[in-house]
Amino acid sequence: MNSRERVLTTLTHQEPDRVPLDLGSVQVTGIHAVAYRALREALGLPAEEIALCDTIQQLATPSEDLLERLGVDTRGLFPLNSHNWNVVEEEAGEYWMYHDEWGITHRRPYPDGLYYSILDVPLPGPEVTAADIERLPWPDMADPRRIDGLRERAEAQRAAGRAVVIKDPFAGIFEMAQRIVGMQELLMMMATDPAPAEALFDKMLELKLAFWEMALPRLGDVVDVVTYADDYGTQQSQLISPRMFRQMLKPRIQILFSRIKTLAPHTRQFFHSCGNVRPIIPDYIEIGAEILNPIHVRAAGMEPVALKRDFGASVVFWGGGVDTQEVLPYGTPEQVKDDVRRNIEALAPGGGYVFTTVHNIQADAPAANLVALYEAFSDYGVVADLPQEVQS
Repeated sequence: MNSRERVLTTLTHQEPDRVPLDLGSVQVTGIHAVAYRALREALGLPAEEIALCDTIQQLATPSEDLLERLGVDTRGLFPLNSHNWNVVEEEAGEYWMYHDEWGITHRRPYPDGLYYSILDVPLPGPEVTAADIERLPWPDMADPRRIDGLRERAEAQRAAGRAVVIKDPFAGIFEMAQRIVGMQELLMMMATDPAPAEALFDKMLELKLAFWEMALPRLGDVVDVVTYADDYGTQQSQLISPRMFRQMLKPRIQILFSRIKTLAPHTRQFFHSCGNVRPIIPDYIEIGAEILNPIHVRAAGMEPVALKRDFGASVVFWGGGVDTQEVLPYGTPEQVKDDVRRNIEALAPGGGYVFTTVHNIQADAPAANLVALYEAFSDYGVVADLPQEVQS
């Protein structure tokens, strides 16, 4: 099988010749520039000037030599957005500062801070109205410059036999709304004065539809997976109640997914949501999510064996290959390999699984552990070689 055949096979819940591998096809399966540099050195690859695909998270764009060395089956398309387009970093005392196209101000410690965090939002609460939301100067998400060069890249990767993934143009409806008014203010709004919160969600949906209605007629035929990222889970529970999700977010996301499917019927819908989202996984599936990421194995309720048992026939698992909170940064190489083995044994049998880390590989992951990660994937990624009791 070539890479695309391998991915498409597992997306139909059949076992490919080996588990497909992803690294960096989207902004939640990537690698921090510091760790990327260390991995290249450990693999004996030449040093290079690192291009960032996401300035806010300081994520490297993996070069083809590394992707081919590891046997990565996916390639990503990154539309131009506030994380990788017109990013002007300014020195401001102890910080780098960046003011983006949404009106959000970001900062990271100067000179070598590991990532940006939000300092100021464009509509600080609590007295935000629907009129305030409408008056805000919103980015033009239908600007075709956002996808310049992506068709040519997708066609080249298709010709090379690889699966093509396209990144969502900005954070999910719930998460992006938090970045506009502030997380605390949005949650209070949703609980006490839902009208402006719903107006903000409607605006996020409008902007997402504008992008996809521009992009997919131009790109849909050369794309295999369309992604959406919206965090609802915490380590123990959820950020909002399932009831509130079902009332305020689920109908809007369903409209979005339905429109994407109409524009590109053959594509598979990828839904990223960190933390314990087990109570709302059936809702994700109901509204059209076909792929669940990241499989947050350390969060409550996200135990891989139980997830595969309960949802493996309905959704493809993409991620959960190794714990990126504790095992990858702080464990030994042997502990990394054991974690990889356990997670592949739980999630891979029967197909419906793409291997990648739980979330982005962070700067504190030791090079020895990164090498152990990919050695273990090579050792355990062939489903036919799994223990018989696991396959059955």
